[in-house]
Amino acid sequence: MASRAEPVCQIFSFQDCKTSPDPVYELPARCVSPSPVPLVVDNGSFQTRAGWACRAAELGSPRLLFKSVAARSRGAARSETQIGNDISNLEPLRWLLKSQFDRNVVVNFEIQELIFDYVFTHLGITTEGSVDHPIVLTEAPCNPLHCRQMMSELLFECYRVPHVSYGVDGLYSFYHNNAQRNVTRPHTGIVLSSGYHCSHILPVINGRLDAVNCKRVNVGGSQAASYLQRLLQLKYPGHLAAITLSRMEELLHEHSYTATDYHEELEKWRSPEFYEREVHRMQLPFSAKVLGGCVSVEERQERRAQQLRRLQEINARRREEKLQQDQERLDKLLAVQELLEDGLLDQFHKNLVELNMDSAEELQSYINKLQLAVEQGRQKLLHIDGVEGKTEVSELEQPMDEGDGVALMDADFPEDTLPDKPANVVQPVFNMAEYHQLFVGTERLRCPEILFQPSLTGEDQMGLMETLQYVLARYTPEQQEALVSNVFLTGGNMQYPGMKERVERELLAMRPFQSHFQVSMASRPALDAWYGARDWALQHLPAGGGGGTEGWISRQDYEEKGGEYLSEHCASNVFIPMKIAKPTPSRPSEPAVTSSTPTGVSAAAVTSILSSSGPAAAADVPVVTC
Repeated sequence: MASRAEPVCQIFSFQDCKTSPDPVYELPARCVSPSPVPLVVDNGSFQTRAGWACRAAELGSPRLLFKSVAARSRGAARSETQIGNDISNLEPLRWLLKSQFDRNVVVNFEIQELIFDYVFTHLGITTEGSVDHPIVLTEAPCNPLHCRQMMSELLFECYRVPHVSYGVDGLYSFYHNNAQRNVTRPHTGIVLSSGYHCSHILPVINGRLDAVNCKRVNVGGSQAASYLQRLLQLKYPGHLAAITLSRMEELLHEHSYTATDYHEELEKWRSPEFYEREVHRMQLPFSAKVLGGCVSVEERQERRAQQLRRLQEINARRREEKLQQDQERLDKLLAVQELLEDGLLDQFHKNLVELNMDSAEELQSYINKLQLAVEQGRQKLLHIDGVEGKTEVSELEQPMDEGDGVALMDADFPEDTLPDKPANVVQPVFNMAEYHQLFVGTERLRCPEILFQPSLTGEDQMGLMETLQYVLARYTPEQQEALVSNVFLTGGNMQYPGMKERVERELLAMRPFQSHFQVSMASRPALDAWYGARDWALQHLPAGGGGGTEGWISRQDYEEKGGEYLSEHCASNVFIPMKIAKPTPSRPSEPAVTSSTPTGVSAAAVTSILSSSGPAAAADVPVVTC
């Protein structure tokens, strides 16, 4: 009968990737002539991607990919700020990291300016005081007008760019993949975009975004990483410092997956065989140095020998000190005895009183004892080198003289006086490598599940598919059929294995019986937004580049229509004009002006006349100024 093979445990190690600083590229000649080539910047909350809108193979992909963070301490100069890949390891500087985003909306424009400086410098733009290239920039769905106004002000006033175009990253990815799949225009579908901070439901009807029915779920990759970190820190309280956010993001990207049926998948993990086969053991770095208690018999004997030699040295030093003290006291007593021999009785009796002695006989007895002690001490010092360890221990155990009761055990050495265990006794072996392993089991599917069940983290909101059902309910059945015929998944947080199958299962449960739907995944969920923006820029060059001006905001438009103005296109937000109140500049204080009305006419009457009669009536009301 064949024996059952033991399940092979899967042990992985953290890569702990260190980033290297981005090179400073030279500006290609084809990007300058015959006209400046547009610069495409995918301004993501997790990662910034920047490159040129060129068809050339070497320039057809993002040239810069870096995390959207800046490490800048308070009061530091701009030159001391580290951006993106300049920070090789994020964890030591985690408390210094700043981002330009609040969730997925840009609010910190000081950091945004540092990000733009980094992009323009590393792409080789060296023009003094201005950037002569049009810029295609991504923004959040339904971006607030104030944020767009501040962004336009930064680009037009600080960098003096000629044209700017804003678009939604999820829509750029949607149109890019539709073009690859040869979907007929106008495109209709619904985009499920999940990024680092938020997830969005974006319905697209006849090639334009239906902004009224867009919805946002405040769950993304950052919440999943924080949730995983909390789970593992509660599970392994001894490794709190090793469970960092960077490693949790690596666990999410490399080892997590989305369960098609969450509860059924959890039931599988109850099986010990399934657990041993599917659990991922993450090996933490550790030192192979053995703990103090786990030593061999030879090491214990060597430690005892060292301790004994140390005690011998201490004992010899204390004998020398005691011999020196006894010799000094003996010399002093002999000097007193010489006073008696010289006949100096007054000084002799005075010294006896100081020594607390009554007679010369007592003095002589004490001198004899000291002479004997000094002689024995000298003999011991002469034979100390030939004494064996056992003899020395027996000497240490002898009672010591008065005043020498200090313990000889050195505090630096542990009190290891227990007898050695016999060699045949089996001692438990402590596996240091296994102690430094993180067993990542159900956490692999629990963290991606918060996208569908935010209540796992305490969030009181609907999940992604519940929100999708709510959005679909706002359309007619015919429009719903058109929307679900092209359900598109994009964004870095959609890259978990099994995500497409989970969305299909949820749609099958919520849609009517025998209705049809189609779910597709972006070919590169994290990068297709940049490629879609590049394709749009190549097809819609600004005026003077062989195309129209649809979707581009020129400097003249900015000055005439304000910073909140948006030129709409297929992948942009919907522009709803709204006057933004700008703060009026403070003026110097002026002397108070008082006005009076004719006798018998109250101020309220004047106000009513002005409001009811209009400007003509107002001109007839006499106002006396004094």
